[in-house]
Amino acid sequence: MRITGVTQYHAENALDGAYRPTWIPGYPQATNEAEIIEVETDEGIVGYAASPSFAGGIEYEEQLSLFLVGKDPHDLRSIRRGLETFDLIGPRPWHVEMALWDIIGKDAGKPVYELLGGSDREIRAYASTGEHKDVDDRLAYIEERLNEGFDAVKLRLGREDIEDDLRIAHRVREEFPDLTLMADANMGWKARIIEEGRTWTFSEALRAARELDALGFEWLEEPLDRHDYAGYARLREKTDIAIAGGEFTDGVHELREMLRNDALDVVQPDCSIACALGQAKSIADEAERAGVRYTPHSWTNGLGLVANLHVAAATGARWFEYPYEPPFGPEARDFVLSSPVEHEDGAVSPPDSPGLGVEVKTENI
Repeated sequence: MRITGVTQYHAENALDGAYRPTWIPGYPQATNEAEIIEVETDEGIVGYAASPSFAGGIEYEEQLSLFLVGKDPHDLRSIRRGLETFDLIGPRPWHVEMALWDIIGKDAGKPVYELLGGSDREIRAYASTGEHKDVDDRLAYIEERLNEGFDAVKLRLGREDIEDDLRIAHRVREEFPDLTLMADANMGWKARIIEEGRTWTFSEALRAARELDALGFEWLEEPLDRHDYAGYARLREKTDIAIAGGEFTDGVHELREMLRNDALDVVQPDCSIACALGQAKSIADEAERAGVRYTPHSWTNGLGLVANLHVAAATGARWFEYPYEPPFGPEARDFVLSSPVEHEDGAVSPPDSPGLGVEVKTENI
């Protein structure tokens, strides 16, 4: 089998209103945008991949074709070497590998999770918020998610005043004493389009970690810059709460550095932005051997979510991120798919059809 063509589509879906993602300071996001990569083969099997994008998109179809056309999609090692070169001169290419796994699975008649050694098991999903809300709005949001069957919610921190973050964390815990709670400080990276956004000092990160630990939070995510391996290790030594991160590293090397430096309790690579799909499984395996938990980041789009779900189903992941901050709900998030990935009573399972197991809604791209 050989790859015969690569086609790129810029996909855009208008949200019903706007929200302000904490990782894009000051920016009201009113669309969900993605770059969709369609990979064709000489046997008529087509695979799809997607990466998050922004207004206007990034065109790289012609350049990417140079690294893919003529290759056997099963030859992941060789193609990864080409993608490493592409990463030096162009946008991150790690999402492309999900299209190859889509092809490989369709060729074998098996879902990707099965090729990775997993099963279609249910994984508990946590409702992942995306913006800062006042306490009354956030409490109402949590009530809605509980009524839908969720039993875990991730809050976003990183307000201008850390006291406001901690005040809301305390109020949420008071109102929901038995709810599993996670917190994401979003200090690892930011898309600085309008505003710089503040970054915690080590002392602030330590204070937040200790208070959240006392409140019984499951983990504190990205309290420091993603390259501050020593800071992460030091933070882990000084607090008992699990420290999470790794969602937006660039390539598998950075993830391995985080593991090598004992920087994390929970590693969270996203196979659509941080590393390739097969590499995400390798990192999950390495993490397990090191006593580090794995649960992927999945805040991108439907294809990215599904690809990460296949990896999670082939690991011991206890939780799966379910992005859910209206108007960024399942329909808006998964607009490139024929139907959104729905949870059932707060749990998700990977599709069991061959490949990634989903149908791309081509009229949307």
